[in-house]
Amino acid sequence: MTTNRGLTAIRRPADLRGLGTEELTSLAAEIRGFLIKAVSRTGGHLGPNLGVVELTIALHRVFDSPRDTVIWDTGHQAYVHKLLTGRHDGWDRLKKTGGLSGYPSRAESEHDHVESSHASSSLSWADGVARANELAGRDRHVVAVIGDGALTGGMAWEALNNIAAGSDRNVVVVVNDNGRSYSPTIGGLADRLASLRLQPGYERILEAGKRTVQGTPVVGPALYAGLHAIKAGVKDAVSPQELFGDLGLKYFGPVDGHDIAQVESAMRRAKRFGGPVIVHAVTRKGNGYPPAENDDAEQMHSPAAFDPATGEPTGTPSTGWTDIFAEEVVELGSRRSDVVAITAAMLGPTGLAPFAAAFPDRLIDVGIAEQHALTTAAGLSRAGMHPVVALYSTFLNRGFDQLLMDVGLHSERLTLMLDRSGVTGSDGPSHNGMWDLSLLGIVPGMRVAAPRDEETLREEFREAVAVTDGPTALRYPKGAVVSSVPAVRRLDGPAGVDVLHEPSDRRAQVLMVCVGAFGTLGVAAAERLTDQGIDVTVVDPRWVLPVPRELLTLAADHQLLVTVSDCGTHGGFGSALSDALRASDIDVRQRDLALPQEYLEHGSRDDVLARTGLTVQDVARRVTEWAAASAPTVPELDAHRAVRGS
Repeated sequence: MTTNRGLTAIRRPADLRGLGTEELTSLAAEIRGFLIKAVSRTGGHLGPNLGVVELTIALHRVFDSPRDTVIWDTGHQAYVHKLLTGRHDGWDRLKKTGGLSGYPSRAESEHDHVESSHASSSLSWADGVARANELAGRDRHVVAVIGDGALTGGMAWEALNNIAAGSDRNVVVVVNDNGRSYSPTIGGLADRLASLRLQPGYERILEAGKRTVQGTPVVGPALYAGLHAIKAGVKDAVSPQELFGDLGLKYFGPVDGHDIAQVESAMRRAKRFGGPVIVHAVTRKGNGYPPAENDDAEQMHSPAAFDPATGEPTGTPSTGWTDIFAEEVVELGSRRSDVVAITAAMLGPTGLAPFAAAFPDRLIDVGIAEQHALTTAAGLSRAGMHPVVALYSTFLNRGFDQLLMDVGLHSERLTLMLDRSGVTGSDGPSHNGMWDLSLLGIVPGMRVAAPRDEETLREEFREAVAVTDGPTALRYPKGAVVSSVPAVRRLDGPAGVDVLHEPSDRRAQVLMVCVGAFGTLGVAAAERLTDQGIDVTVVDPRWVLPVPRELLTLAADHQLLVTVSDCGTHGGFGSALSDALRASDIDVRQRDLALPQEYLEHGSRDDVLARTGLTVQDVARRVTEWAAASAPTVPELDAHRAVRGS
């Protein structure tokens, strides 16, 4: 009989297989304590991981990782997996520079096959890996753990349809059914899973007081209606075995996801079956930690640093960009009955919870379905409403076709609020919102604003929702909002370009165009440059796309044009401005300071900006170098101004 070795002795999944029942129970408790302590210091996805402790232990006792491929959907549920695959260090810097990633990371471990941080993709990955195994003659299993709302994404159902066709492929789909993403999972598909819970096995789980959940879908009403006749009056007539059998999928469950023996038994049966199998495990998000269990809104989904004894935040709360939007959209809703707000399973994080409380009939949560969100918004617009669609910038990528062909092509009037634009930092390469301007700039008729502070966020939001002939978007970063970065003056023109800094005679060599929240950085850099004898005009374009005409006119009056933005170098603001200048036959030396066209590793926002040269010191240094290389004599500068008509 093995001795109780504890977590420190678990360096690979095989180390779990000799443990007895008591040791496994003790290990699960130790893992929970470890995660609560670690995440309380750094912040991170606590609730989802507390919900998969026993499930992950059982999985790694049954399957042979990394020979068997394990894919997590979404990857923020993989903390326990990291511990059981030997990653005991780096938790003091979780999601920070030099620490562990908050998601699976191929750079960290051979056990991480897919860096799955956007939801609903795991089943497509699993289908592809299983097909490759079949073609190569490899007798291996692919396990996709999908939950935390990921089954509300349409891509998962496209993949499930294909997985079912491969009757000889060893794909095990573990449905981690906690009924949540950030908030309760919604929709008709969720209702169908709730009906499957009427099975006696689930009733026993309920009677044991293990959970209260609302449901992540297993199959939609329309699909079931096409496969089965209605058996009126019989509650338990729904047979998951028959249902998934008709699809070509074997079904085991539901099982108590916090009972290692139950989950392990179901997984062993699934492994022996040979072919695609569903294992339905019912879990509770935040399980075993009362502050998370009692957090009805989010089950401590992704808290910042907190007191582990109470679950209360330890940091000083600050007003964020999201908070300002939350106030403005409620005020707008009170004035305009045509305003409808849409979220994709991110009600709280995008600031729409107050709107939902005030106007519940005008709040639509589509689940993890950005494509559907955008076309639904187009339909609302077509029928006379003004949708406000609040998304994280990185998730706009998922709905680009709908943005281009449903919203843009039809010139629908709606407003996109793109939270977490630019560098988000801690969630790593998949979550930086650095692609939005490149995508939005492709859409004809799209107008994009980038507020620099609280005042301009309020102002530009009001301007955006007043537009009646096409779509608008606002992009703003993660974190605390600056209350005010005052303008020296506003240029005449429809965009209202703001001058934030200029010499008293308005005869500067350098024009620095700072997008959005970089206005603060630009002013600070200009003050340093002034001390060095370099005169700089700093402007905030406010409406960055299409490029304001008044900005082009101003650029023509300077020797050096520098853009500072938190988007990619290809197709970003600098590219758009360069194209506009060229189209207007304006010749000015331009240099762009932006994010490199690469996937940026995780770290704090400040760390990532420092690594990419977007700090006050770096901007001032680069401008000094460029200005020295192009500085004209005084007569040359006067001649230049005469040619430009100044």
